[in-house]
Amino acid sequence: MEVKSKLTDNPEKPTTSTSSGTSSNRVSNRSLLVNFTQRGNPSLKAVTNVPWEYGEIDADYEMGTNMCALFLSLRYHSLNQDYIHSRLKKLGNKYELRVLLVLVDVKDPHHHIKNLTRICILADMTLVLAWSPEEAGKILETYKIYENKPADNLMEKSESSPYLVLIQALSSIKPVNKTDAMTLIAKFKTLEGILNANEYQLSECPGFGPRKAKKLYVTLHEKFCR
Repeated sequence: MEVKSKLTDNPEKPTTSTSSGTSSNRVSNRSLLVNFTQRGNPSLKAVTNVPWEYGEIDADYEMGTNMCALFLSLRYHSLNQDYIHSRLKKLGNKYELRVLLVLVDVKDPHHHIKNLTRICILADMTLVLAWSPEEAGKILETYKIYENKPADNLMEKSESSPYLVLIQALSSIKPVNKTDAMTLIAKFKTLEGILNANEYQLSECPGFGPRKAKKLYVTLHEKFCR
């Protein structure tokens, strides 16, 4: 997704810069490279543990020599569904690992995610979902940090992430499945938000109804010790 800059004082192309605000005439392979079109993307504020700088690249982000990401907001995708196809066409077969980083920012994301999953399979891309701009930034940061480390190290980290732990915990409640868990997180954002929701609010979630909502509500509010 193309993110327009809020800085419009200078109509010329911005100079290559680092996250610390200093300018640079060359792109460092130690940095996360960012396409100029992503200027103003709030996800960049969350990239604090690796340096990043703007560069002339076809992808939105380049996390390594053969690793890149395209950024897409589901809200934007719902209005411009041809956008991702044009970006993939321009990207071609460049990079060995290609990530489609999707920001889930619509109420009912399931149809769009299903469609993008099919696109990623055909385009040989990895679909990664982020539920906030901050999480999107941390995902990019993690890819850069683990650029030259074995894949099993990254898998161990991801499997123990709070997000996946929450999905596993919620989906252990019958009859809640993993899709339901993702829906709950998308709507209520945090475990605290889910706990504070009443039965009616839970029943309004896609895939839920009064019976499933009641079962979840009772389970989440019952005492652990009798």
